Amino acid sequence: MRPVWVVDAAVVTALGADVETLWAELLAGRTGIRAVERFPIRSYGSRVAALVADLSAAPGRSLVHDLLERLLSRLAPLPADAELLTASTKGGIDCLEPLARGELAERSDLLFPSLLDEVSSRLGLGGEAANVNAACASSTIALARAAGRIACGTAEEVLVVGFDLVTEFVFSGFSALKALSTEPCRPFDRGRTGLSLGEGAVALRLTSEERARRDGRPCLGTIAGWGVANDATHITAPARDGSGLILAVRRALAVAGIGPEAVAAVSAHGTGTVYNDAMELVAFREVFGDRPVPVHSLKGALGHTMGAAGGLEAVVCLKALREQRAPPTAGLRDPEPAAQGQVAAEAVPFSGSFLLSTNSGFGGINAALVLGHRGAA
Repeated sequence: MRPVWVVDAAVVTALGADVETLWAELLAGRTGIRAVERFPIRSYGSRVAALVADLSAAPGRSLVHDLLERLLSRLAPLPADAELLTASTKGGIDCLEPLARGELAERSDLLFPSLLDEVSSRLGLGGEAANVNAACASSTIALARAAGRIACGTAEEVLVVGFDLVTEFVFSGFSALKALSTEPCRPFDRGRTGLSLGEGAVALRLTSEERARRDGRPCLGTIAGWGVANDATHITAPARDGSGLILAVRRALAVAGIGPEAVAAVSAHGTGTVYNDAMELVAFREVFGDRPVPVHSLKGALGHTMGAAGGLEAVVCLKALREQRAPPTAGLRDPEPAAQGQVAAEAVPFSGSFLLSTNSGFGGINAALVLGHRGAA
């Protein structure tokens, strides 16, 4: 298979709208999870989320347009034949709320084809385009699909764009599931009680090594392996034995052609819910044995950004590989017993060429990526 290079990346998050600012905020242990002021929250099980500041929309239109414009304006020009994969679970779902109240709103904002057309038109792309909606593993699976197409020679360049908003509709749904923490979430903590929602957008430009060299593009890192599996256990809960995640990770390692011992650190899904965090720790113990691989979660800092989560985590993994240190897990105070010695509230140095990133979602979805240095083998 051909090497897959990441040659450009952009982010918009509650902790900053560029990679360097986000990295600095993460290293400082800061969180973007704060009191929600965008919509009424008195009826719901939490009052906090990580929102991007000052998003605005024309009357009857979705905030997603402003979010995407902030993201896409940071990308270098792309060739017209680049393919596009978006990753979003709800798109412009905020337009559903006024429609439900009998108010005017743009119905096309609710439909992914219109958002695909908007991104393609904004960037001047004429290649294939599709949206991946795979719950909270959406952008991880989109990256896997893009990397697979490039590695197998069926595509030369693919742009992956992940995005999701925190809206009252989304907030009320997670509140009804009793999944929200009343305070900023605490991944892998003994006292964790649930997740915090977040919003954001991310773009990663993937190319073949040959095309990147020909075009003089820098290599930010590689997508060396990928794996996807479904544990087929429950509509919202993960398999307690981590079977689906274990399979996804082992598939990703096999594609990368490496063993577990080559993984220097893990960027976990780490939502802060009781069962997700416990499942991941079980899976990591099965894959890595007694070796205490450093594990971190970004969700105490960025909230659970849904369709954007895996992409944002991949960007941070590539930065962590260049810096040779993993960011802190914000919100961690008292690690649960299975996380002690692996999850930390401060940055952790490591030495190695590969990081593992994992994501899981409703419906039993599990996905894993192996991120690498340029030239890592």
